[in-house]
Amino acid sequence: MANNGRRSVKAKKGPTIGTGGHGRKALEGKGPTPKAEDRPYHKAHKSKQLAERSAAKRGTGARGAGAAKSGPKGRATEEVVTGRNSVVEALRAGIPAKALHIAIRIEMDDRVKESLKLAAERGIPLLETGKPELDRMTDDAIHQGLVLQIPPYEYQDAYELAEETVEKWKKGHVPNAPLFVALDGITDPRNLGAIIRSVSAFSGHGVIVPERRSVGVTASAWKTSAGAAVRVPVARASNLNSALKQFKNMGIFVLGLDGDGDVSLPDLTLAREPVCIVVGSEGKGLSRLVRENCDQIVSIPIDSAMESLNASMAVGISLYEVSRQRAAK
Repeated sequence: MANNGRRSVKAKKGPTIGTGGHGRKALEGKGPTPKAEDRPYHKAHKSKQLAERSAAKRGTGARGAGAAKSGPKGRATEEVVTGRNSVVEALRAGIPAKALHIAIRIEMDDRVKESLKLAAERGIPLLETGKPELDRMTDDAIHQGLVLQIPPYEYQDAYELAEETVEKWKKGHVPNAPLFVALDGITDPRNLGAIIRSVSAFSGHGVIVPERRSVGVTASAWKTSAGAAVRVPVARASNLNSALKQFKNMGIFVLGLDGDGDVSLPDLTLAREPVCIVVGSEGKGLSRLVRENCDQIVSIPIDSAMESLNASMAVGISLYEVSRQRAAK
């Protein structure tokens, strides 16, 4: 059959000329789609920025009202109390302070005058500071020209505190049996401050907080304690369950507070012994492992219409009962 003079060409077997990988990037994906709040052009991103700025100005969130903590990128690492009301209240409560920063040409009022007077009486350095520096120190929170710089709290070691207290008690240097309160999952600094205040009121020997997932002694905790944090040591435990086991080996009875306890608080028979009362968060209560490490689970009788008590309130009631029984011996 005629083919008009054309010769058919068969394709050769073997490798063919390709792109050499130059088109590989074009075939690769761009990764997961960012969240709406992380896309600069999305309205959710603007809403997130507004919420963050609003929270910073109010001093809310983990910082607590009137308190701000320094951020990254070369900012100071210490906590500060901001705003005229918060600063004067902090000074009245005797919160430790490194310096009081005052805006240049600040408009004086009674709160500023009292803050200057209290700081001078306590020997706190007064530093005249420009507004840009105050804004930087407070992460642009509303400071009203007053910023109180708070030094980091120096925690004791939980084991060393308990061992030292037990030793003093055995030698007769401490009149009452060791009494501690341990926090399991408490994250509100106001709860910590109120608990420190109750421990001080009922002659307790210390408060134990875990290193992780727990509140620390912040400016807000200092304020709520009304100065009691000066008298009551707060100790840290790298692992709360390990610390409780060590306490038990020292002869300290570990009592957990929970609504479905083994014993009612009025029927408690261990009040005169060395005791560590453990309180959990209002929502979750005691964790499973902490419950297992308790010698007894104690419940506080309350009206059935009330589901639970605030952590600091539960501690205060329990410490009162322990103190009452010890005084009646």
